[in-house]
Amino acid sequence: MKGPYTEIKICGITRLEDALCAVACGADAVGFIFNPASPRCTTPEKARAIITELPKRIATVGVFVNETTEIVERTTQACGLDLIQLHGDESPAYCRYFPPERIIKAVSPGTPEALRALEAYQVRALLIDARDRNRYGGTGLQSDWNFAVKIRERRPLILAGGLHPGNIGEALAFVVPQAVDINSGCELAPGIKDHELMRRIIGMVRGMNQGAIHSGRAPRPINIFENFVKDRFPSPMGRKCA
Repeated sequence: MKGPYTEIKICGITRLEDALCAVACGADAVGFIFNPASPRCTTPEKARAIITELPKRIATVGVFVNETTEIVERTTQACGLDLIQLHGDESPAYCRYFPPERIIKAVSPGTPEALRALEAYQVRALLIDARDRNRYGGTGLQSDWNFAVKIRERRPLILAGGLHPGNIGEALAFVVPQAVDINSGCELAPGIKDHELMRRIIGMVRGMNQGAIHSGRAPRPINIFENFVKDRFPSPMGRKCA
């Protein structure tokens, strides 16, 4: 176990140099987007080429939006992905096609009824993000932190949605999530990461972690991106398949 601190995922990776910088700065996971509508979309071939250069301790996450289970499974196998993030309107029944410990399900803020409906998702963690009418994530919009707290009280939570150096400290103090997902908040342009911003925001999270541990405000010790998964799901490429 890594201990009770907030883990960090850098999402929207399209370049090896950005992935290596995220690793060097202390990220726990990197994410690859396979949604053709996203300006950060990459291909399985490019993602696999990056993944083979990463330390095995770094969790790799594939992001899919309303894709067929066949394509998700095939892409996961081709890339050697560790975890699958479903960022669309996938139902609980759809999610059950995959091992629950492999799945992160993205959700958007909703009503108390919607919060109760989330109990039907048997997944590794829930990720809260902000949407607009045309995009599933990557909007730069801030998610509803009050709704995030309600989720975190029930399930392991990854907080996403417009996180950047200007609000990450407040977000961690208010929500106390198990992990944060940073995408547009550390970019020069969609899919092109700003290495200095990555250093700043990861350093801020790590600094907040130390303060939270000393104050007793650290999140529950649930490590979403912990590497035990790799040993349980070996693949011919040395990682796991769905």
